Amino acid sequence: MRSLNLMVTSLLILCSVTVVGCSKPAPEAEQIPLVMVAQPATSHEDQKSYAGEVQARQQTALAFRVGGQITERYVDVGDRVKVGQVLAKLDVKDAQLQLNSAKAQLESAQSAAKVAADEFKRFQQLLPINAVSRSQYDSVKNQYDAAQASLKQAQSNYDVSANQTGYNQLVANKNGVITQRNIEIGQVISAGQAAYQLAIDGDREVVIGVPEQAISEIKVGQNAWITLWSKPQDKFAAYVREISPAADQSRTFSVKVALKEGQSAIQLGQSARVFFNQNIQNVLSVPLSSVSSNTDQPYVWVVNSDQTIHKVNVSLGAYGRDSVPVLSGLNAGQWVVVGGVHLLREKQKIKPIDRENRAVTIQKGA
Repeated sequence: MRSLNLMVTSLLILCSVTVVGCSKPAPEAEQIPLVMVAQPATSHEDQKSYAGEVQARQQTALAFRVGGQITERYVDVGDRVKVGQVLAKLDVKDAQLQLNSAKAQLESAQSAAKVAADEFKRFQQLLPINAVSRSQYDSVKNQYDAAQASLKQAQSNYDVSANQTGYNQLVANKNGVITQRNIEIGQVISAGQAAYQLAIDGDREVVIGVPEQAISEIKVGQNAWITLWSKPQDKFAAYVREISPAADQSRTFSVKVALKEGQSAIQLGQSARVFFNQNIQNVLSVPLSSVSSNTDQPYVWVVNSDQTIHKVNVSLGAYGRDSVPVLSGLNAGQWVVVGGVHLLREKQKIKPIDRENRAVTIQKGA
């Protein structure tokens, strides 16, 4: 009898548990509140950048106008120089010997010219009274003319030798900074051989190399902006000043980008990066935060009219700073989720809002 009572009691408890379990309401589908959505933009801002080096707009090679052996060197790389400052000197012994020789020739020519002039003056006085023949007079006149020509030649040679002696000093012709040195004391150099490279004070620019497939997108006068690798947070306005008409051996074109501002804050030789922005019309683009990927396949979450989402695989172009162009898989009328895309799942219901926190109504067929 007791066993029967226990069995009845167990059946009653089991039925009550079943009734209670069956009476719980079915859970509603989970809904994530206030998910930001946006439609693809119909134009894309393509941003390209190139690494370069800060250089002076004007640079010049400084060289001796005569050859010789270096005896003195007064400046080095990084030194500032002023107009008229002596940078280096050559051995002046040979030049001084040439100057002494030219001086002696000049003095000899001066003496010869004086003698010829006195002789010619006497013959001018004797010719009217027929004290000398006409042929004698012409001969003396020719000697006088030759002496005067020799005097001029000797004077010119002396002046050249004097200049050569002065050319043994290398003098700065502009204010600036020495960026390169190619000489050492004791070295024998030839006339015109570059001794120093001088970056002239003034405007600065960044020289970059642009590949041949992209050079057609850059134009003279095009706006750009520059950042320094040492200070990436600072931006300086710039513009394209010059484009090389021919590619170098690496098949890149040299482009000079001049700074509009920040001249005093930028030093020669600093590494920099030049950025160009270009608006491409009729190209769909979405924010970077709306794109995710699965096994190298990028996708976005598209919102349906019933506020559920579904995954759409897309083909993307080159990534920009804030957005990326969509080459296929999306149309301009659709709405995509922006941000938190890795937390969503297929057919999940959301409450879409725009960037102004306003509710978005998705039209059927969008």
